[in-house]
Amino acid sequence: MIRRLAELWTASPFGFWLVLLACLFFLVMAARLTVIDIRSHLLPNRIVFPSYGVAGVLLPGAAVVAAIGGADRDLGAPLFGVPGLNVLAGGAALWLFYFLLRTVYPPGMGFGDVKLAGVLGLYLGYLGWGHVFAGTFAAFLLGGLWGLVVLVARRANLGSAIPFGPFMLAGAAAAMVVLPA
Repeated sequence: MIRRLAELWTASPFGFWLVLLACLFFLVMAARLTVIDIRSHLLPNRIVFPSYGVAGVLLPGAAVVAAIGGADRDLGAPLFGVPGLNVLAGGAALWLFYFLLRTVYPPGMGFGDVKLAGVLGLYLGYLGWGHVFAGTFAAFLLGGLWGLVVLVARRANLGSAIPFGPFMLAGAAAAMVVLPA
């Protein structure tokens, strides 16, 4: 995402500001949701739902502006030739994936995680499908490692509930920062 911002600064300053606003919102949202989920095992709708609006407007808008300015060449071909559709498709795909996980084993995941997945899919979809897969994989890897740590430390057992939202957010942030755009 950082490299993408640098490219946008020169090719499409308005697109740069749209993506920067979306990233700043992500940081605030992620911090708030992490604290709340750790404390209460909840991801409140009052934070998650507005996040759909922010990411769903700013990121496709940035993709369209970048396409007009010719700065979208490194993000791959737009889905069906429509700039910004990758953003929406990423959100829908990740929401559906988590919804299926929740349907298969309801005690294993809360519906707040499903709702958050759609938001993270918007952000990761902006960067491409590789980021969607990497962010999702990183979330499960981080969550699994934390689960092992608390089991080995005997701070939890196999039936203990572990808030997954912080790992979803950390996985998405890692994919956005570490992987090239």
